Amino acid sequence: MEFFLIEWLGKPAWMWLGFFAIVAALLALDLGVLHRRPREIGVRESLLLSAGYMTLGLSFGGLVWWQLGETAGLQYLTGFIVEKSLALDNIFVIALIFGFFAIPRLYQHRVLFWGILGVIVLRAIMIGIGAILVAQFSWALYIFAAFLVLTGIKMLMVENNTADLSNNPVLKLIRRRFRVTDTLHGERFFVTLPDPATGRAVRFLTPLFLALILIEIADIVFAVDSVPAIFAITTDPYLVYTSNIFAILGLRALYFALAAVLHRFAYLKQALAVLLIFIGSKIFAADLFGLEKFPASWSLGVTFAILAAGIFYSLWRTRSSLQPASNGDI
Repeated sequence: MEFFLIEWLGKPAWMWLGFFAIVAALLALDLGVLHRRPREIGVRESLLLSAGYMTLGLSFGGLVWWQLGETAGLQYLTGFIVEKSLALDNIFVIALIFGFFAIPRLYQHRVLFWGILGVIVLRAIMIGIGAILVAQFSWALYIFAAFLVLTGIKMLMVENNTADLSNNPVLKLIRRRFRVTDTLHGERFFVTLPDPATGRAVRFLTPLFLALILIEIADIVFAVDSVPAIFAITTDPYLVYTSNIFAILGLRALYFALAAVLHRFAYLKQALAVLLIFIGSKIFAADLFGLEKFPASWSLGVTFAILAAGIFYSLWRTRSSLQPASNGDI
């Protein structure tokens, strides 16, 4: 029993083990029960799964509130909402990658499932590095905050141009160094085929695996924004990691629900930019007004307001896309 009480990164081992047990159970349920065989995920199922993950994430926040207190609960909830919102921007990139490789909906869940496993590991590494930096160098938090402000300003000023994946340097490097098939081979990431030059059986990568690699790289790019954002909300590694992972776990389900209506969130990027500026600037505002920390309840309230404004404004500006064509247009 003493082992479960040993502190690791500021929290007892049983809290970390409990969290990892929940995540492992969710992944096992997803792959082993709900999606044992490849199939298309409909919008209705996607919405139900997404609602389920949201409920679990918020319920875990309730446990955090009960176990660690109101401030920790509010910080977890704010971090969860911010990370979930930033993950929405990731959906745009995932849709672009799937479209580029012509990955059918039948196999998209497999790519996203293994992508989530990679995210869990990559985020742990990045958050661990961030926690060490903040603990060893207090000024690192101000670097994170300034980076968020500059990133938000850049997002507001730079137009959102669609990336040309055919010129992606990582993709070009992989195609030069490895054998890659031109077509999909079901849900397989690797396939054994005769070498065109020698005729002997060799391993090839499939476009499905290339899509997985690019999705993992995209998450690393997005983590450069999201990890500093959550550290600007709380420096507690437990709250940082758990809110991150619970926000990302529902990303697959959310993708299948939103992929067809991404155009309705045309102004979400601007709202996320304002949110990053707010999260970064509140670190400096707390010092300016002599506060030990920016109040967690204020931070949560402003976060809600910014995101709600961006979502409702997007839906209002794109409402014409839902209107049926008139008889004269048929």
